[in-house]
Amino acid sequence: MENNSEIFNQIVEKRKSYRVFDSKNKIPDEVVKRSLERAILSPNSSNMQLWEFYIVKKEEDIKTLGSICMNQSGAKTASQMVVFVCRPDKWKHRQQAMVKNLDNTFKSKDAPGAKGAYQYYEQLIPMMYNTSFAFAKDALKKVFVAYKGLKKPFVRDVMSKNITIVANKSVALAAQTFMLSISAEGYDSLPMEGFDSKRLKQFLNLPKKASICMVVSVGEGKPEGLYGPRFRLPYNDVVFEV
Repeated sequence: MENNSEIFNQIVEKRKSYRVFDSKNKIPDEVVKRSLERAILSPNSSNMQLWEFYIVKKEEDIKTLGSICMNQSGAKTASQMVVFVCRPDKWKHRQQAMVKNLDNTFKSKDAPGAKGAYQYYEQLIPMMYNTSFAFAKDALKKVFVAYKGLKKPFVRDVMSKNITIVANKSVALAAQTFMLSISAEGYDSLPMEGFDSKRLKQFLNLPKKASICMVVSVGEGKPEGLYGPRFRLPYNDVVFEV
């Protein structure tokens, strides 16, 4: 484990945001594929996996996406780009996949541990993720949460607006796994939030309820792509023991 710790530390230290890439040295497709396979293993809320990852690698598409990303150098010079998309609207499909997985795992709803798992995915998940008649449902949720929280701790961020926030947290975890994997493979990355979300959704032909978490450029970073030494606040400024 000590050896693994040192290796991981090297990967984390190597990962930096490069804002200029060497467009002549292309990142191999298999590196991006392996990194996305690892990203799919990321932890996520209720294992709902409300994410999609779009690889952009054609030269003309990178040019278009670079424009959508406000012509940032890290976008225009990228070897490939991956768009990390949040899909809370696919909750039903994901829920059905989880129930099917439960069927394969337990074989019977009467098996030990099965009851709670089935109740969670067949009852609680639809109640949380189905945003039809959101206004009325949120009003009922507020009353329910207030009542349940009177005497003991209870999850309170259960309104319709919170669902997208929860899903985006999971997508961000996947993006971080992806970037660390790219670093482990010997290449570099740049996460970007500066983009025209409307045009990007049109470019990817995404529905209204989808949202873009971030765009990540990948490639071989050039020295001038680092705009200065890494700066982080001191440990004691951000870490507190309770």
